[in-house]
Parts: sequence; C-alpha cells; structure tokens
Amino acid sequence: MRTILFFDLPTETSADVREYSRFHRFLIKNGFIMMQKSVYCHLALNASALGSAVAAVRKNKPSKGIIQVLNVTEKQFSRMEFILGQYDGDIINSDSRLVIL
Repeated sequence: MRTILFFDLPTETSADVREYSRFHRFLIKNGFIMMQKSVYCHLALNASALGSAVAAVRKNKPSKGIIQVLNVTEKQFSRMEFILGQYDGDIINSDSRLVIL
C-alpha cells in the first residue's frame, strides 16, 4: 500500500520556514519520497505499517497549514497516468514486489 501525502504550509515568517524545514526533514527521514513539490509518497507493507506512518505524521505535524493523506493500493498506484512529464526512477511505479538485500 502507498500513502500519498499532500501539504501546503505557510512560509511567511522565519518561524514558518523553520517549521516547514523541520517537517520536510521528518518526511525524508521517515521514508517519504518526493513525487512533486509538496507531494510525497510512502510505501507500506501492510495496513498496520500504513497506520504507523500516518500516526507519525500526525505527531510531527506543523502548527499551521494543511496536510492531507490518501492511502491507495499498489495496483491503484501503478495505474497512475502521466499526462505531462516523465517517469522518475526514484519512485517505484509497479505492483510487483521488490526485495533489496
């Protein structure tokens, strides 16, 4: 399963920028991969891991802005259509299992 996280955070004051940077670092540290600016994706092996990832986001959310989460299956994610632009190899876009040892 995948968690797709969308966010829009204010960057008007220096405190806002610090919170934005802290949240961005949190996402990267916890395995979220940038799909587009302010759109991140996280791969979870099961619903329990998915719930843990969303709970961690709730715990580390900034005080202002908007954060939305969409959970989709691998099959749904692999059917994503690129209208403009091209596939970025950093994001696995297939419903096959991947094992890296």
